[in-house]
Amino acid sequence: MNLNNKKVLVTGADGFIGSHLTQTLIEMGRQVLAFVMYNSFNSWGWLDQVPKPLQDRLEVFSGDIRDPHGVKAAMRGCQAVIHLAALISIPYSYHSPDSYIDTNVKGTLNVLQAVRDLGVERLVLASTSEVYGTARRVPIDEDHPLQAQSPYSASKIAADQMAMAFYSSFDTPVTVIRPFNTYGPRQSARAVIPTVITQIASGQREIRLGSTHPTRDFNYVKDTVKGFIYGAESDSAVGEVINLGSGHEISVGGLAALIAEIMEVEVEIKTDQARVRPPKSEVERLLADNTKARKLLGWSPEYAGREGLIRGLTETIAWFTDHRNLEQYRPEVYNL
Repeated sequence: MNLNNKKVLVTGADGFIGSHLTQTLIEMGRQVLAFVMYNSFNSWGWLDQVPKPLQDRLEVFSGDIRDPHGVKAAMRGCQAVIHLAALISIPYSYHSPDSYIDTNVKGTLNVLQAVRDLGVERLVLASTSEVYGTARRVPIDEDHPLQAQSPYSASKIAADQMAMAFYSSFDTPVTVIRPFNTYGPRQSARAVIPTVITQIASGQREIRLGSTHPTRDFNYVKDTVKGFIYGAESDSAVGEVINLGSGHEISVGGLAALIAEIMEVEVEIKTDQARVRPPKSEVERLLADNTKARKLLGWSPEYAGREGLIRGLTETIAWFTDHRNLEQYRPEVYNL
């Protein structure tokens, strides 16, 4: 499917990945309708940071993914949907699991129903590597068992399965894109990389983290965005679940040390028990097999391996250490 001359609805466009995706699509000359969460401040979230000339080319719909009527109203006239709207914080899912069912499961169902009713040509659903839980084998391919180790991951498994059920039952043209840990400018401080960078940038040298031994596979946001766009454009991806991952593994503690090295400071890492997941909920290891993405999408990570991670971290650090960006964060506060 060629997205040229197609109208693309991006849900969650006000968020971290969604704002980068929306901006990239606009820069490509695509027609985009950005679905943002309604608020009384008339804020478009991170889209407020997009350059004004690009904002002027953007159509925005303020609504709530939990409202089926609003979702369907936004989708009318769109030929493709990239669905990113979700609650994503794992710690907050321990606190308020009901909201994850309402947003991640029912919200996805609202999107699927609207796509089916309106005859939308293509739907791409954002999944997460958290659905795999602790790796039983590495690298993790798409046939790896799904393990719900948090209410968040359970809600995303349910959303993915609902999407594939619609594909099987109604031939809904859906592709599930499953990124491993994405990072980059504009990311919430609930994630580890912004947590480390903002603490260091604010002058702290005792860096507070949760567990430091688990390993992760980190995707730079530009690679993740490219994967979503390729997923929407690839006819062979319909009905498929596809991993996006760099294929490089690093521990949380090793990552923090690498960030400190790039920022040219010496730090001491302290374990903050408030940030530690319950033992059976911690995902100990994630490492992606991206063979399927390479084959079906023609996708490969530009920020691959240790060298790619260093390049991505360097770009991310440059953004966060700009005082205009750093002042939007509260490094002294644990962000659920």
